[in-house]
Amino acid sequence: MTYTLHQLAAGSYDLALDGVIVGGVVRETTAGGAPTGWCAELLEDLPAATRPRPFDCVEHRFPTLEAATTWLGGAPILSAFEDA
Repeated sequence: MTYTLHQLAAGSYDLALDGVIVGGVVRETTAGGAPTGWCAELLEDLPAATRPRPFDCVEHRFPTLEAATTWLGGAPILSAFEDA
């Protein structure tokens, strides 16, 4: 299984697994707009046994985008004009 991130806007990415969108990765901020970290989230709350690895819950939080992409197996970031 190979993940890729497809940039939608600054701080917002579609998360694709083998070319199929399964979730998103977004920058989290305070009400004032200060960045606080990143969240990788599945689109569906699937039963634990059917969630794609490494997801053991629907949401996972990370201090940096690099930490999230590493956790996703080194998922590359593609611009809106690139294909997986």
